[in-house]
Amino acid sequence: MSEHVHETQALPRYALYYAPRAEEPLAVAASRWLGRNPETGEARELVPVSGVPHERLSAIVAEPRLYGFHGTLKPPIVLAEGATERDFIEAVGTFAATERQIDVPALALAEVQDFLALVPAARCAALQDFSDRCVVEFDEFRRPADEAELARRRAAGLTQRQEDLLLRWGYPYVLEQGRFHLTLTGRVTEPRERAAILDELRSRFMAVVDRPLAVRDLCVFRQPAPGRPFSVAARFRLGGGRRLATQVWRAA
Repeated sequence: MSEHVHETQALPRYALYYAPRAEEPLAVAASRWLGRNPETGEARELVPVSGVPHERLSAIVAEPRLYGFHGTLKPPIVLAEGATERDFIEAVGTFAATERQIDVPALALAEVQDFLALVPAARCAALQDFSDRCVVEFDEFRRPADEAELARRRAAGLTQRQEDLLLRWGYPYVLEQGRFHLTLTGRVTEPRERAAILDELRSRFMAVVDRPLAVRDLCVFRQPAPGRPFSVAARFRLGGGRRLATQVWRAA
């Protein structure tokens, strides 16, 4: 079992995400906030936040920085035995060509459990349906979770429905248990710190909050190894059948 777990953990992971294009205001604001652009790979120093030490700010954005600014459509997976990266990316491109742009009426800054994120201001049925289909359509590419992964997920405390989803789809917070969000922080529970971060986010993202969001693309993100950052491996325009970006991956 330990050999299997070690092998699985060493393999790349892939996810289906929505991510704004690098030149869009939302992407620009997010890359400045998180200090990294997942499409270009560009890293930058974090802009200070009043009242929050630099080391603490780095910790607050560490997880969303690692994953890259995104909204999850299918959570990260290890590819099933026999499936290749090329197979997966080609299947995503074929799927994206049959879809249409999704227009979310407005974004809102919200507290989601203990972290802060941008979310649709009201439920968007088209976006929920799209996310659900991404979970289902690409499950054939998912290697089943090993016991270590299942135990890690269960440690958070799952409802029976979430346990069922974990066993069926490899992740407990999908379908009706999922909520589309664009993560901006890790856990922030101290009230004064949370208030300072919220004020900063309102200022940084004022150009996109309460504005429509056009979900135009479906992206494949890739994490080459544990602890390494996720980056855009391919980007497809919905309904266009055209790959907008692809990164070439080489063994590190």
